[in-house]
Amino acid sequence: MNSMLSITNLHATVADKPILQGLTLDVPAGEVHAIMGPNGAGKSTLGYVLTGRPGYEVTGGTATLDGEDLFALDPNERAAKGMFLSFQYPLEIPGVPALTFIRTALNAQRKARGEDEISAPAFLKLARETAASLKIDFDMLKRALNVGFSGGEKKRMEIFQMAMLSPRFLILDETDSGLDIDALRIVSEGVNAMRSPDRAMLVITHYQRLLDYIKPDRVHVLSAGRIVASGGPELALELEREGYDKYAQVAA
Repeated sequence: MNSMLSITNLHATVADKPILQGLTLDVPAGEVHAIMGPNGAGKSTLGYVLTGRPGYEVTGGTATLDGEDLFALDPNERAAKGMFLSFQYPLEIPGVPALTFIRTALNAQRKARGEDEISAPAFLKLARETAASLKIDFDMLKRALNVGFSGGEKKRMEIFQMAMLSPRFLILDETDSGLDIDALRIVSEGVNAMRSPDRAMLVITHYQRLLDYIKPDRVHVLSAGRIVASGGPELALELEREGYDKYAQVAA
C-alpha cells in the first residue's frame, strides 16, 4: 500500500540551526499517526516544514504527498493539494470575519484545483451544518477571526476550518494545549469525524491525554530530530509512564 505522506531522511534548519536530522516517516491513507517527543525534539518544525512556513529550510531528504514532491510546491499549492496545519496558537485577524476568511480560502483552493467557486447559499448551508456538528454558535463565525476568542473557541474554529476545507492530509500541532476536558472532547470528536479511507492525519502532541480521544493507528517517538521508535497506541501509554529519557539516549 502506498503511503499518502512519505518522508525520507529529512534534514531541516531554522536560523541555520539543525532541527530535523534524518527523519523518515510514512503515513498511509486512512491512518492516524501520532508523533510524540520531548520539547525541542522538532515536532512543530516538522509541521512547519511540510506546510512551507518561511524560515524553515530543508537541507536534505524528500517529502511527497500522493507521490508528488511537496518541496517543489509553494505553501498555497500545498494547501490546494490538501495539506492542512492546525496551529498550536491560532492567529487573530482583526477586521476579517471568520466566515469571509474561510470562504476566501475555500474558493482559492477550489480555483487552484480548477474547480468552480462555491456559491454563497451553498457555502452558508455547509457552514451552518458544520457549525452545528461542532457545537459552534453561528454568530461566532460573524466575528473577526479569533479576535477575543477563548483558547477553546480558537481550537474549535481551527477544527471548523478543517471540516470546511476538507483536506486530504491533516497535521494537528499540539491541538490539546490549553483545552479543558469539554473543549478537548468536542475538538477530538470533530477530528474523529474526519477520519476516512482517503484521508490521513499526523497528530503532534507532548501528552498521552489527546490520544485517549483521538486513537492513533501508529505512534512514533521523535527525539533530536528523527524518529527513534515506532509502535502501536500502547507506546504512548509507555511514554506517559516512563518518559522520554531512554529515547533521548537512543537519539544521542
